[in-house]
Amino acid sequence: MSISYPRQSARTRRFTLGVPRAFQIAPDGTRVAFLRTRAGDDPVTCLWTLDTATGEERLVADPAALDVPGEQDLPAAERARRERAREQAGGIVGYATDRAMTQAVFTLAGRLHVADLASGRVRELPAEPPVFDPRPDPAGRRIAYVSGRTLRVVEMDGSDDRALVRPESDQVSYGLAEFVAAEEMNRMRGYWWSPDGGTLLVARVDETPVQRWYIADPANPERTPAEVAYPAAGTPNALVNLVLLKVDGGRTAVAWDRGEFPYVVTTAWDRHGLLIVVQPRDQRSQRVLRVDPSNGETSLLHNEHDPEWTDVVAGIPARTDAGELVWITEDRTADTRRITVGGTPVTPPGLQVRSVLGVEGESILFTASEEPTEIHLFSYEAEKVTRLTEGQGVFGGVRSSGITVVTGSRLDRHGSETEVRGPSGVHPIASFAETPVITPAVELLRVGDAEIRTAVLLPVGWKPGDGKLPVLLDPYGGPHAQRVLAVQRAYCEAQWLADQGFAVVIADGRGTPGRGPGWERAVRGDFVGPVLDDQITALIEAARQHPEAFDLDRVAIRGWSFGGWLAALAVLRRPDVFHAGVAGAPVTDWRLYDTHYTERYLGHPDEEPEGYTANSLIEMAAGLDRPLMIIQGLADDNVVAAHALRLSSALVAAGRPHSVLPLSGVTHMTPQEEIAENLLLIQVDFLKSALRR
Repeated sequence: MSISYPRQSARTRRFTLGVPRAFQIAPDGTRVAFLRTRAGDDPVTCLWTLDTATGEERLVADPAALDVPGEQDLPAAERARRERAREQAGGIVGYATDRAMTQAVFTLAGRLHVADLASGRVRELPAEPPVFDPRPDPAGRRIAYVSGRTLRVVEMDGSDDRALVRPESDQVSYGLAEFVAAEEMNRMRGYWWSPDGGTLLVARVDETPVQRWYIADPANPERTPAEVAYPAAGTPNALVNLVLLKVDGGRTAVAWDRGEFPYVVTTAWDRHGLLIVVQPRDQRSQRVLRVDPSNGETSLLHNEHDPEWTDVVAGIPARTDAGELVWITEDRTADTRRITVGGTPVTPPGLQVRSVLGVEGESILFTASEEPTEIHLFSYEAEKVTRLTEGQGVFGGVRSSGITVVTGSRLDRHGSETEVRGPSGVHPIASFAETPVITPAVELLRVGDAEIRTAVLLPVGWKPGDGKLPVLLDPYGGPHAQRVLAVQRAYCEAQWLADQGFAVVIADGRGTPGRGPGWERAVRGDFVGPVLDDQITALIEAARQHPEAFDLDRVAIRGWSFGGWLAALAVLRRPDVFHAGVAGAPVTDWRLYDTHYTERYLGHPDEEPEGYTANSLIEMAAGLDRPLMIIQGLADDNVVAAHALRLSSALVAAGRPHSVLPLSGVTHMTPQEEIAENLLLIQVDFLKSALRR
């Protein structure tokens, strides 16, 4: 029996199940560990290894074979981490190893497990439940983990489980990342081992000053609302300290100017010593500080400054074997994000660095873009930059001890590919992801004077003379995310939408990544103007190239999160262009969104209130005279339901009809299979009805 695309996409979690990920390479180069589900519709992730000499894969740990309860018993901290990481699978979704990569530790249903990667033996340790974020020390002698708000240590044989430090109140935690670190800085962890395994650097997070929000489940009124410490723009953040804890006893506070630099961005601890990166609330600088573990004193190693904001980039700080700092700088003269070593740029102008993947010896593995729709793998060594991947696609990887794992997804074929390159040759790691029942036919364009990267999709089989099509814009359109990439799978949903009778347009305008600091910073203080103008430019220019296909008298727009804000903005501000909109989880009032994201772009609301007013959909509510559907997950703790409800109230007060679709028990990700499938169908029905002449 054939399956519909919406059902297949929902069942496969948008074709992410079965894709290998989370690679680690043993320092002796003999094995690669990774995670993968056993099939493209299997949501249970397993731990695997690959022998780099033979290419043989081995299943090390399968949750289905272990005597543990299911996902319903996840600790609250793990549920929150998965939501921050947008993790859609279950099972073993994360693991950590010792330095030799002989042992891997992970949790299932809040219980601690250890896998011997050589023998494949898996055992459960009697740790204090619920166990969260376990990590072995580099020597593999003991495991640190968080239970509740307490950092604990247990020996590798399961003995001597003990609390290293206990929180002073129920508002204090040790070893956890605060909300904005996990959601906006991509720092999911709150503690780090020293190289010798004798000390831990630990984040002490005090949420006492953070305002409390309460997320209820209206469909189940007997349930107590969930209490969330949410630092909305302009309100207090959690207080974050760092402390050094000796495994055998002893505590030392790390000292820096926390009043001026309250954000702990990340840390790095290698044989050259301990570094921390801190940031002021306005985010216009980042300081790399050396820490003396003997007394907690800090000294300045590097200061990065930008007049708008400094970006948090994955993989830094790092150091070469010679001890030189590897860092990222936004070269405003060359309009390029570049890698620096010891303060000197080593990547060329025009090559936009995306992330640092690893530093080994004096060599740096990183990703970067020469063309923003493509992300390639590069290596810097011997004062030379070499591209390691070819073709149109998006690539990544890891490298250690002469072994390089290269991952990629391409425009000219479905799915992802992974290969292990080493002295014994090239070995593939299979992807079990399903093949979509749809093959996108996407056209990538550069439109307008700014060459806005734009994707256009038309119905399969449509040809000139078949009549003009209603147009559907399907953007994200804001910081941190691109929609127009050279990846075939990225356009499956857009092709399905096109096959429902639309000309679909996706555009990455100003503010989106990959085009240099000037392009990204064009939205500082003003989302509305640049973001909306670029979507309209992309629409008009794409229609100019397809005049026989585009009916500009029937234009709709839909989006989620920032894209939801953009969809609602479009019908509110430019009803002359946009005739209907679907706004999923829209940020309707930026004062209700978190500090680190919002203040980076709009400033502090007490200092720049006009930006918040100008970018608020609620302030524009009286201007609605086009059909608008608002979709909102009521369990969303990122864009909370207050956004949708306040916009709806403002629309009602202004006498403006609209639709609201509340989703009980649904978070920001909408992972539930039936909901994910039917949301697509409901949106299409709404848009067809709204655009019907």
